[in-house]
Amino acid sequence: MNLSEELSWRGFVNQTTFKDLSTLDNQSISFYWGVDPSADSMTIGNLAAAMMVRHFIDHGHKAYLLIGGATGMIGDPDGKADERNLKTLDEITHNKQAIAAQYSQVFAGKDFTLVDNYDWFKEINYLDFLRMIGKNVPLSQMLGRDFIQSRIGADGSGISYAEFSYSLIQGYDFLHLSREFDVSLQVCGADQWGNSLAGVDLIRRLDAKEVHVYSTPLIINKATGVKFGKSEGGAIWLDTKKTSVYAFYQFWLNLDDVSVPDLLKIYTLLDKSEIERLSTQISENPGAREAQKVLAREATTLVHGKERTESVERVTGVLFGKVDFRTLQDADLETLAREIPVAALGKSLIEVLVESGLVPSNSEAKRLIENGAVSISGEKVGDDQVIDSVSLIKKGKNSFILVR
Repeated sequence: MNLSEELSWRGFVNQTTFKDLSTLDNQSISFYWGVDPSADSMTIGNLAAAMMVRHFIDHGHKAYLLIGGATGMIGDPDGKADERNLKTLDEITHNKQAIAAQYSQVFAGKDFTLVDNYDWFKEINYLDFLRMIGKNVPLSQMLGRDFIQSRIGADGSGISYAEFSYSLIQGYDFLHLSREFDVSLQVCGADQWGNSLAGVDLIRRLDAKEVHVYSTPLIINKATGVKFGKSEGGAIWLDTKKTSVYAFYQFWLNLDDVSVPDLLKIYTLLDKSEIERLSTQISENPGAREAQKVLAREATTLVHGKERTESVERVTGVLFGKVDFRTLQDADLETLAREIPVAALGKSLIEVLVESGLVPSNSEAKRLIENGAVSISGEKVGDDQVIDSVSLIKKGKNSFILVR
């Protein structure tokens, strides 16, 4: 299918300045998408927009991926009830490098140009910026933004001149990229619609050129009605130091049935026939959770690579399936060790259970063992014993200890 059909079918269409989306099908255009370095990792919310960008690239459009080194020094105020705390320059530099690395992973093998808006803002004189940009942005346009009204209203927390000016900086990004690289489209998440329009208006006023904005919807969890991408522990990050590969995989694996068909369209590159087949499987055989398994594999492979994904699949199979613990490789054991308690070799089973905190006392540990509620590497045990080889202890259905 062509790009406009692909975007519509996958649920990537929100607001756009295009009168007809089929315009995207008839030409090759240069476009940009950006992420501010407000953190040293993207989340799966950013990943949804990145997947949309991949479809633009795959249909022949030229991508400029922006890291907001300049905008990150201010912080986007849209959607924020209070003033942001400024990042240090060292934090911003670190975060930019981390985001760039994630671009390289998510867009591996794709043709794109990396740009940083700090590269053009660092040379701009303040007075020149006011004359060139500030003079061409109506104050009424900026004051009309909903979040501005909420911040300066009677119950608002107020807004600084710096945050108030954020949309001017983003608008200039579009102007610069239009002039330097003939970029004629900005793609963004729904929450960036207002900021993106600032660039459209600026380019029209200064260069008399028509450019466009295309936004993708924010992803909503159908089961809960809240913004998708949160777990009980907070946001789901692409960085393994914030969300481990195992936790990332488990997040997708544990999704509810009602959400998965739409998420397969957004977070995988599977074609329509395969996604329809998996959606049918949800209703015909929900217990197999095939759709969740495929979604977890595809999303984790995209972000963390094939080897790490296969490793967490093996670990998951050992913990919750029928995979033999002894088939795990060294890398799998390292993955496991980051997720469950670890005990040292040479201790008795009772000692391991009590010292790990899985049971409160020796007598309770002995009772559980005698009742067959404890297994070692998949085999039930009926009495205490010294554990002198790498083993996985399991108590009940979901409590584990790695002994090594």
